[in-house]
Amino acid sequence: MAIAKQPVVVLDAPDAAELAEFYGQLLDWKVAVEEDGTWAEVTSDSWPPLCIQQVEDYHAPSWPGQAHPQQMHLDVIVDDLDVAEESVLEIGAGKAPEQPGETFRVFLDPAGHPFCLCKG
Repeated sequence: MAIAKQPVVVLDAPDAAELAEFYGQLLDWKVAVEEDGTWAEVTSDSWPPLCIQQVEDYHAPSWPGQAHPQQMHLDVIVDDLDVAEESVLEIGAGKAPEQPGETFRVFLDPAGHPFCLCKG
């Protein structure tokens, strides 16, 4: 018997609403932000939500360095890396200076979390 169920991923951010809007656009999912703006959920009809919590004194992860370890990251599958790259840059992502692979590309979301576009 499970001790718990339905885990979700929660990302820290300096601005919960801004980061939720970014992931809502990236995934074409719905965004709901709590009234006080400190919690947001990005949801679809078929996957668990991606949750964002606003934290004071936020420190973005450093990648690939470990001054502020990334601890986790998201991989998202895309059909075309070049098309997807252009699109994520348009909605506010930054491209990481170091690109260690050929079948994926590393980007930073608006709060500095690394995420990868992976060729499907």
